[in-house]
Amino acid sequence: MVTGAARGLGLEIARRLAERGFAVNVGDVDEAGAQAAAQKLGGSAWGSGLDVTDPEACRAAAQQAAERHGRLAVWVNNAGILRTGPSWSHSPEERRALVDVNVHGLMNGTIAALELMRPANEGHVLNVVSLAGLAAPPGETVYAATKHAALAFTVGTLYDLRQDGCRGVQLSAICPDGIWTPMLYDKVDDPQAAPSWSGVLLQPEDVARRAVELLDSPRLVVSYPRWRGGVARLFASAPGAGTAVVPAIVASARRKQKRWARKQAGDGRDAS
Repeated sequence: MVTGAARGLGLEIARRLAERGFAVNVGDVDEAGAQAAAQKLGGSAWGSGLDVTDPEACRAAAQQAAERHGRLAVWVNNAGILRTGPSWSHSPEERRALVDVNVHGLMNGTIAALELMRPANEGHVLNVVSLAGLAAPPGETVYAATKHAALAFTVGTLYDLRQDGCRGVQLSAICPDGIWTPMLYDKVDDPQAAPSWSGVLLQPEDVARRAVELLDSPRLVVSYPRWRGGVARLFASAPGAGTAVVPAIVASARRKQKRWARKQAGDGRDAS
């Protein structure tokens, strides 16, 4: 099961899994988009509508996968949304949406998967978090808060499993840098989104490759690229000192963002 998989990173992860022989449920709140994506993947992939904020819908999706193919081997929590702006600029509805999708959605998917994986003592839950789960970029503050929660939930849940004696189930959190997916297409001219350009703007197929590699060599938390995780952790370890250098980092990121926008326009591609 891959959530938020009608396009972008989720679709690329689903593609990688299908290539490895998995029967993949391409789930997305956009049911028509999910079904179209599954048709492109072919094989035993199928598409379904899934609102990750609905815990019962997540449970039903997990059960359906197990009934169709005997067991649920992998659940990927990829669905997420990004809203930018200073923390005080978001409406209560916007904050609630970010928490519902990015936090509750990930929790719902994880718990639905574990209901089947724990009794079998096998399976892997892969949570797509973000470098924003390791640091707190300005302009993406509320988004980062949800990703911090997602990371803490992933780590703590694995500890819970081991404390409970469950050794066969794996959890992994991948924390990638900014990715050029539909999440950023309409943010290329948004200065509040500049932190997503502060490092290496990744392509979804590269992140998907690294994510699926975790099935072979499980790790609890992986940053991608690895060096960017080190930078993020450094800032997190000295938040007071970070305030002195953040303006320069954001200014540099904004220049990168503008260059990217010009490149997109020069290539004749629609950046929005």
